[in-house]
Amino acid sequence: MNKFTHLNKNNQPKMVNVGDKKVTKRIAIAKAEMFLGTEIISLFNDKELTTKKGPVFQTAIIAGIQAVKKTSDLIPMCHPLIINGIDIDIEIMDNENIEIICQVEIDGKTGVEMEALTGASVASLTVYDMCKAISQKMVIKEIKLLEKTGGKSGIK
Repeated sequence: MNKFTHLNKNNQPKMVNVGDKKVTKRIAIAKAEMFLGTEIISLFNDKELTTKKGPVFQTAIIAGIQAVKKTSDLIPMCHPLIINGIDIDIEIMDNENIEIICQVEIDGKTGVEMEALTGASVASLTVYDMCKAISQKMVIKEIKLLEKTGGKSGIK
């Protein structure tokens, strides 16, 4: 049976001590899939939609970047990190769906999976917020980790 690293011997919450870990290059990539529907997608012009609140994708990217940097403020057991880079890309996949990819990179002692997932999540919530006046039939379908490299374990 695996032991949770965020619980001490008395089953009480703790923050994992990463002091003895080696600094390695760590990258995490997360994806959010979103259904916007044809009503919203048809309004996009040259891969962007400008609403009364401003440009949807540009604003969502900035919100996602801010979210990555604030992850340790939002998720109690996440360590504050010095981020090397954040790249968020939003693509229209077809006449109803978009995909948000968030990549986060650090040189550090702990992974950045939660930061990438938080960035993709907040970017998708921002798209929802900016488009809800047009339609509230949007669905954030899936948010998942695609890739994690660095440290002891990595997934691809």
